[in-house]
Amino acid sequence: MTVTPPEALRTAGLPLTDLAPLLADQPDPLVFATVSGAHLYGFPSRDSDIDLRGAHLLPVAALLGLEEPEETRTTADDSDGVERDLVTHDLRKFARLLLRRNGYVLEQLTSPLVVHTGPVHAELTALAPGVLTRHHAHHYRGFARTQWRLYERTGELKPLLYTYRALLTGIHLMRTGEIQAHLPTLCALPEAPARLPALIAAKAAAEHGAADRALRPTAEAETDRLHTVLDEAEAASALPDTPSGRPALHDLVVRARLATT
Repeated sequence: MTVTPPEALRTAGLPLTDLAPLLADQPDPLVFATVSGAHLYGFPSRDSDIDLRGAHLLPVAALLGLEEPEETRTTADDSDGVERDLVTHDLRKFARLLLRRNGYVLEQLTSPLVVHTGPVHAELTALAPGVLTRHHAHHYRGFARTQWRLYERTGELKPLLYTYRALLTGIHLMRTGEIQAHLPTLCALPEAPARLPALIAAKAAAEHGAADRALRPTAEAETDRLHTVLDEAEAASALPDTPSGRPALHDLVVRARLATT
């Protein structure tokens, strides 16, 4: 794995900001950190926060002592008027999440927008196919429903785009065994609504902009249809019912942990 060049990050919509101090201000070694959220999904706004996600390595003593370890850590700051937050899990917790049909952490792991990496990240990414199952469809189905309810409550365009994105990512995953979280790329799927590029462009103008109220009946019909397509793709998927990668993940976590002693 290699760090994404700054020009490629700017092409993805990230503002010009130095992420190095935020990444360096961590008490334990980072395994990796990638860009998630709207920048990964391909519909950032001018005022979008930078969401960084990843994994860290707790020392052995933190897991062997009497105190409960801090397995999830959040750091946030504001630099040059840009809000940035970094959320990381200890590698053991991250691996367990991977084995629980959690598409969110899979997207973080496989994000092409890499701001910190290393050999453990590369090995972890290579093991990702071994955690994929047809049951990841449940994650994307549930996430889409949550975002749709948020859209119904707020009328904002952002959760509507998240709904489309989740359903199309799930469909693509069931058919190909590949994680694709970038909505503009997913627009190439035959089931993708033709007006999605226009909605993405509208979202770019404001992070919390309202969707046209007249869109709702059409959007409801489209998302209902995509739910049906996801159900069909899950039923026909060649993905297994259970992950095969648990032993390899266990081995990686043990080796990486022992290397910190």
